[in-house]
Amino acid sequence: MKTIIVCDAIHKVGFEILNREEDIKVIDAVNVPKDKLLDILGEADVAITRSSTEVGEAFLNAAKNLKALVRAGVGVDNVDIDGCSKRGIIAMNVPTANTIAAVELTMAHMLAAARSFPYAHNDLKIDRIWKREKWYGVELFNKTLGVIGFGNIGSRVATRAAAFGMQIVAYDPYIDPSKVTDMGGVYTRNFDDILACDFITIHTPKNKETVNMIGEAEIAKMKDGVRLINCARGGLYNEEALYNGLKNGKIAFAGIDVFEKEPATDHPLLELNNVSVTPHLGANTLESQANIAIAAAEQAISAARGISYPSALNLPIKTEDLPPFVEPYIELTSKMAFLAAQINKKAIKAIRIETHGPISEYANSMLTFAIVGALKESLGDTINYVNAKFLCDEKGITTESTVGGNSIFKNKITVRITTENDVVTIGGTVFGENQQRIVTINGFKTDFKPKGKMIIFKNNDVPGVIAKISSILAEEKINIADFRLGRDDHGMALAVVLVDEKITKETLAKLNDLDVCVWAKYAVV
Repeated sequence: MKTIIVCDAIHKVGFEILNREEDIKVIDAVNVPKDKLLDILGEADVAITRSSTEVGEAFLNAAKNLKALVRAGVGVDNVDIDGCSKRGIIAMNVPTANTIAAVELTMAHMLAAARSFPYAHNDLKIDRIWKREKWYGVELFNKTLGVIGFGNIGSRVATRAAAFGMQIVAYDPYIDPSKVTDMGGVYTRNFDDILACDFITIHTPKNKETVNMIGEAEIAKMKDGVRLINCARGGLYNEEALYNGLKNGKIAFAGIDVFEKEPATDHPLLELNNVSVTPHLGANTLESQANIAIAAAEQAISAARGISYPSALNLPIKTEDLPPFVEPYIELTSKMAFLAAQINKKAIKAIRIETHGPISEYANSMLTFAIVGALKESLGDTINYVNAKFLCDEKGITTESTVGGNSIFKNKITVRITTENDVVTIGGTVFGENQQRIVTINGFKTDFKPKGKMIIFKNNDVPGVIAKISSILAEEKINIADFRLGRDDHGMALAVVLVDEKITKETLAKLNDLDVCVWAKYAVV
């Protein structure tokens, strides 16, 4: 039984996910005073926090058994990442759950910057003044939009702005230019091209490279009447330079959701009548709060079980330094290895991954995740990403990553686990941005999400098998969530049955006793 403590308020759906896991104990510390929180941290294996909890020395000293921390949100300004690393605690965030909320808020500020409607609204609603001639704006149509940072949020803002008829110019040294050019935009490595745009929006993380990225010198190069948007992180625009530019008219309007120091209730920008402001609402939609809670809960459960650590910030392999498309493959690799180890629980002799496609460039990085996933079943918390290869050498387990030949998939990874007398191979791919799928098990074709409780059932390919499996599960009041069946050319079949309830040893024995069954295994991923 692993313990997850929830230190700050999350959407109720997050608690629902946590509470339905039988191997997880949940401590609801949302309403516990922060000084009292330190007294109960000691029993937690994983903690979920938000911005209200300072994860500093006092917190980390109190959390003596903590293995992982999930910051339910994007920003980790309140988390001592180095302190976590020194104590062997894996720190994660939830970087994409509020993507659409942030994108749409950016568009709201962009429209406000074009039409000044917050002030027109106040004139009519509050002051009861009807002066149409006072509120001439500009159209987005045919204007250039400079997008700084073309990741999950920036690229989606560009897509929506393009629908308004805007011309997109993007600056991001860390992406493939085709991501911009394929949607009809212009990719540039010259930052001055951004400064020449009619509208500029920024969507970068906050770090040494990006703090004060737009200052007095940059504003001086901009068009007169430029309009600036920042719904990312406070301090990316130098706030004094921004204020001066708005004050002297160089900047026609700014839309600001984030400030360097928050809460910003006495900020000089609030004095101006050519700025729309919101109190850091980027993630504040009902949908995004639910998405954040779901992602945080699922990450915490995976971390508690030692299966995977999505969006980890301090692993020896820095996932943030890898291209975005690689991260879901890393998680998938760990899950496939963990599943393979549950299908065959004998002593592991070799762990191998085979890659196909562009993902092959990162095969060595993913091998470590396969090792941890495979050995968690037998070694539990004694294995981690730091000591994985050392423990393999110590136990005589050989490890290898190879590049395969052609595949029908653009990218594919196959994990091969060799035990004393058997081999388990599981292949997977990722569709879209993060639609992880397992597509082969021991040569049988399948297609299912690597998530949840499942029965893996190998059988003679004869009529009536599905009915027999379903009958046993119905008798045990076990609901089938999904049923995937693959066949080979030798009279055998393999079923993957996703179920809602835990499978007991007795139920598994009934399945194995069926005359058509070669073997039946139960696994949780």
